[in-house]
Amino acid sequence: MKITWLGHSGFRIEIGNQILLVDPWFSGNPVFPEDKKEEATVGATHILLSHGHGDHSADAVPLASEMGIPVVGIFDLMSFWEKRHDIQTVGFNKGGTVELGDVKVTMVNASHSSSVEGPDGPIYAGHESGFVIEGEGHSIYFSGDTDVMADMEVIHDLHKPDIGILCAGGHFTMDMRRAAYAAKKYFDFKTVIPCHYRTFPLLEQSAEALAAALPGVDVKQMEVMESVTF
Repeated sequence: MKITWLGHSGFRIEIGNQILLVDPWFSGNPVFPEDKKEEATVGATHILLSHGHGDHSADAVPLASEMGIPVVGIFDLMSFWEKRHDIQTVGFNKGGTVELGDVKVTMVNASHSSSVEGPDGPIYAGHESGFVIEGEGHSIYFSGDTDVMADMEVIHDLHKPDIGILCAGGHFTMDMRRAAYAAKKYFDFKTVIPCHYRTFPLLEQSAEALAAALPGVDVKQMEVMESVTF
């Protein structure tokens, strides 16, 4: 299994017989090198979308159309996009599990908001979510954009994730301190990958505080387009 950070909250996850693009954001992403887009997307089988905000969803429809692959996410937004943009989607909801090849993806709760841009302001885009991705003997918790929440205890009890991909940049989501609290109180991760940081000056620029707060956990402070293999 291989996980590649695409900057911000975007990841390429090669797991089982699938290549998943999770919240891929290329257009306007200040930390993603434009000449790496083909490398980041080649062979992708699905796009997983946690919520509608542009820094997660801006490239979902164009990629789905260009590559002929489905977007997987909250039923409300998937139904809207399928009719409006004539793309393939897999719509489901929190607590639901879909099988993508030999990989299981469960939608779990997040505490944030979700909208897409409309002509007169934000338009409701279904609820925000996270995902548990299971395959190759691993369970990955992708938090999406969230604060700490008690639901994390349920996610741990039911799925026992060994890898946590946690938003940790602050202002819009958990910061490093709160992400460390969540990891210690609710989970037993072997590996933690912070995301949703370093993209803008408004966000935290270093994950050193997270690493220092989680002794014994392998906190991967990755560079954009860097990969880790499990």
